[in-house]
Amino acid sequence: MPALQFDEQQIREVIDRVVHRTFQMDFNWDWPGGVAFYGVTEAYEATGKQEYLDLLKGWVDEQLEDGLPKLTINGVSIGHSLLTLHKATGEQKYIDIAIQMADFLKNDAERFADGIFQHTVNSEAYNFPEQAWVDTMFMAGYFLVRIGTLLGREDYLEDGIKQYHGHENFLQDSVTNLYYHGWDNLAQNHMSGVFWARGNSWAAITMARALTLVHVTHPSFMVIEGSLRDQLAALVRLQAKDGMWHTVLTDPTAYTETSGSAGIAAALLSSGNMYNKYVNPAIEGILSRISPDGSVLGVSAGTAVMKDIDGYKGVPHKRVQGWGQGLALTFLSSLLQRQLW
Repeated sequence: MPALQFDEQQIREVIDRVVHRTFQMDFNWDWPGGVAFYGVTEAYEATGKQEYLDLLKGWVDEQLEDGLPKLTINGVSIGHSLLTLHKATGEQKYIDIAIQMADFLKNDAERFADGIFQHTVNSEAYNFPEQAWVDTMFMAGYFLVRIGTLLGREDYLEDGIKQYHGHENFLQDSVTNLYYHGWDNLAQNHMSGVFWARGNSWAAITMARALTLVHVTHPSFMVIEGSLRDQLAALVRLQAKDGMWHTVLTDPTAYTETSGSAGIAAALLSSGNMYNKYVNPAIEGILSRISPDGSVLGVSAGTAVMKDIDGYKGVPHKRVQGWGQGLALTFLSSLLQRQLW
């Protein structure tokens, strides 16, 4: 397999630009900031730059002055930053809030089937009864695995693993091994039945990270490992000529999309050198989408489970988005570390 080909100093400089551009954006306590700041924590851990942690701490502390807002599945994603802040600073307030979030998931979050989280957002106008969205694997499932491991809380850990298994059961296609965007348990179908790039990146990156936290002797380790292995083998065969992935993975007429591509490429790094020949063109493709001011371009807007393929192809990709910043940082930081945690 070829070696990874990148200039470490260039990657560090790009990370710095993306981090600073991210803090020029305005976020509330919801998933755009949750993913953006997860990327910042990755950048901090990969580079050791205290400035990144200080910027994040300042944002979180200011938000906490107003108290914890009503929690949702998507809103819990900020918990990833709280775990890193607690680990880095030792301040109790961060883990106390993270525990509140984990307890919300454990005791109050809406569920269906065998305890699978229903997708919920911070708006009374939108309701998705008994729907599982692949986003939840990152927003809540991986958070529970992380906090359960950090605190030695088996109840949190096992609930997080349950979300992985449930979403795999409902969303991973047994023929293609790709993940559908959503499942409607009432209608018993995958709604539009689309294999969406960013959705597959949510699944891939969080499974890759979970495998570093779930012990190899845990019965679930091989379940998660097998799901990820088969998914990655399918994804590399769908890579576009520009090193990216189409927003509808199986439709070469759909635009290639940066956030999903970054998440997928980060997950590929978890397999050692096996997928270097696919990661190398992804490095070029993703770097080409990052402007001199650190804006990550070509990122699709927030995307519900659309009605059909044309709905996904029509999602705009003009604006700078928090999740684009965060997933790009995750990929670039993973390059520096040369392995996933």
